[in-house]
Amino acid sequence: MIAHQFPPIGGSGVQRTVKFMKYLPDFGWEASVFTRQAKKAPLKDTTLNLDIPKGSPIYRSAAWDMSEWVFPLNLAGKYFRRRILIPDGERLWQIFARKKAISIVQTERFDMLYSTSQPFSTHLLALEIKRACPSLPWVIDLRDEWTNNAFVKAYGYKPFRINREKAMEREIFETADAIVINTPFMRDNSVRDNPDLKDKFHVIPNGFDKEDFEGLEPRRKNERFTLTYTGLIYGNTSPETVFKAVSGLLRKNLVRPDSIRLRFIGRFKEGLLEKMAMAYKLEDIVEALQYMPHKQSIQNLIWSDAVLLLLGEGTEAIYTGKLMEYINTGRPILASIPENGAAAALIAETKTGFVAGCRDVETTAKHFLTLYEDWLHGREAFQPDMQKIAQYERRELTKKLAEIFDSL
Repeated sequence: MIAHQFPPIGGSGVQRTVKFMKYLPDFGWEASVFTRQAKKAPLKDTTLNLDIPKGSPIYRSAAWDMSEWVFPLNLAGKYFRRRILIPDGERLWQIFARKKAISIVQTERFDMLYSTSQPFSTHLLALEIKRACPSLPWVIDLRDEWTNNAFVKAYGYKPFRINREKAMEREIFETADAIVINTPFMRDNSVRDNPDLKDKFHVIPNGFDKEDFEGLEPRRKNERFTLTYTGLIYGNTSPETVFKAVSGLLRKNLVRPDSIRLRFIGRFKEGLLEKMAMAYKLEDIVEALQYMPHKQSIQNLIWSDAVLLLLGEGTEAIYTGKLMEYINTGRPILASIPENGAAAALIAETKTGFVAGCRDVETTAKHFLTLYEDWLHGREAFQPDMQKIAQYERRELTKKLAEIFDSL
C-alpha cells in the first residue's frame, strides 16, 4: 500500500486506508505500507494505530513537506507546494522516495500494488514502481476525484497545468489494472472522460467501522439543542448558510438563544468560525473545539441532538468520510450540500436526515426548526433505514476490495 496519509497522521482521509488494512486479513490478504515520516505532521491521532494489524511492516521515507518548515519559510513553502509543484505539494516526496520504494518492492515478494489518493503524487510513485515491476498488478484508489475535483478547480490553475494533470491522470488510468473510486457519481464522471477504460472502474464507498461504536455511551439529554459538525472546513465549504438560517430564526423568536448550541470539532482556519459567528451575532451559540481522537469525536456525535454536514457547490460527486459515520450515529443529519449530489442521494437512501442546497437559507431554517422542535417536545420522529446503513460497514466494503485483488 502506497499511502502518504497514514497514522499517526489523523483526519478522515487516513481512515479508509487503515480500515481496509484492518479487515483485509479476513479475506486472505495482508498489507505492508509505504508512507512518509510524520514527526512534524500538524494533525495526529495515535488511536488510529490500534487498527493496524500487529506486525504489519510500515516503511517510511522523509516527508519533504515544505509547509512544515519554520515560519516564515513555511509560507513560501505553501505557495510553492500549491502553485509550482504538479500535481500537488507531495511531488517532492514522490521524487525522493522513488528509489527506496522500488527497492522494497523488488526485494519483497508482493502479490499486489495499491495506491490511494489524495495526494495524487501517491499514484505517480506507484506508477514508477509499476514501470520497474510490470508484472505486479496495480490497483489505484481515488478517495476524491483528480481533474474533476471541485476543490482543485477552485484554485484557478492555468490551462498548461490543467492539461498536464489530465495527461498524468490518463496515464495512470491506462497503466493501472483496476481503479477503485468512492462514489457512483465519481465513476460516471471518470467513465465519461475515459469511455474506453470503463471496465476498469469499480465503486467502493467510504464506510463506518462498527467496532468504533462499541463501548460508547448512549445518547444523553442535552440542556441545549446541540448540532455538531466534525472534521475540516476548507475550500468553498462553509457554515455560513446555516449561520444565516439560525440568525433568522432567532430574529423571529422561533428559537431561544439560550437553548441552542452549534458545536464544531476539528481543525479550522484560525478565527474563521469566531468572525463568522460575530457577524451573525451567534458568538454565544457557536462553540469551536480542537481536533479529537477518532472515537472521542464519534462519542460527541452520539451525544448530540443532530449532526451537521457541509459541502460547497461543485461537490456533487462526493461522499465525505464523516457522512458514513454520521449515518450510523442514530442522530438526524442536517445537510447543507448540493441537492442533486451523491451525499444527498445517500441521505435519502438511508433516511438519515434533511437536505437543503448550499445557499438555501429558507429550507435550512425550516429543517433546523423541525429538529429543534422535535428536541424541545421530546419527539422521536427520526427513523433511519438500518438495513441500508449496514451496507456501508467497513468489513463488508473491504470484502469488495479483496474480490478485486483476487480477480487480478
